[in-house]
Formats: sequence, C-alpha cells, structure tokens
Amino acid sequence: MNSTREAQAEENRQGGEVSVVLSGCAKGDAGTVFDVLRAAFATDRASVDVPQDVTGKRPTAWVATVDVTEKRVVSGSVELGAPVTVDAQGGYWAVERLRQGLAGAFAVRVVGTVSGDQEEEVRLRLASK
Repeated sequence: MNSTREAQAEENRQGGEVSVVLSGCAKGDAGTVFDVLRAAFATDRASVDVPQDVTGKRPTAWVATVDVTEKRVVSGSVELGAPVTVDAQGGYWAVERLRQGLAGAFAVRVVGTVSGDQEEEVRLRLASK
C-alpha cells in the first residue's frame, strides 16, 4: 500500500505531460498516430487539426502535447503505410505511459534514449503489428 502512495506521489511530482514530435513519415501516417494518441489520452491536437504537407526542402515534423494522466485503453492494431519516428520528452513515468498507450495499437520499438535528472527523451519507432 505504501509503495502505491509513493508511486502516486512521484507521478504527481513529475506531471503527466509529454511533448511528442512525429517526423520522417507521410502526413496520413502522422494523422493515424495522432488519432491513436487522442483515443488513448488527452492531447492539445484537435481531430480537425490534421497534418499538412509543408513546401520546401526542410524535413517536416508534427508536434503535440499529450497528457497521459488519464489513460483509456486502445486495443487492436492500426495500420501504418510505413514506420513512424516519435520523439517523446517528459517525466520518466509519463514517457513510459505514453509508450504503453501506443503499444496497444502499434509495434513499438525504443531506438534511443537521453536521460536527464527529472526527464527523459525517448525515440520510438512505430510500425504496424
């Protein structure tokens, strides 16, 4: 029981927000990932805010802030046209919860991490299951 309280206290200290950046993918796949994030968590990206192509030679990245405090179960695989790179930054608990939420719909592989004192940045590779 005490460990549950300690985990809840740690969760509250770290906060539940994760910054998410999608890159290296088609806008349709980015939209699919954002749809799954909205189904699993609260996010600042509205359903009408669909990814758009940007003209020019610079790489395109789409950004959202996800609050993982309240998690809804997402089950069943979701198809992607190609793998998607996700960079997630937030508290350790929050980033892990985001990864778990995405794993309900995609095959998720951690391809890199940078750890800090209170936060971490994790690069995930999402693919169809």
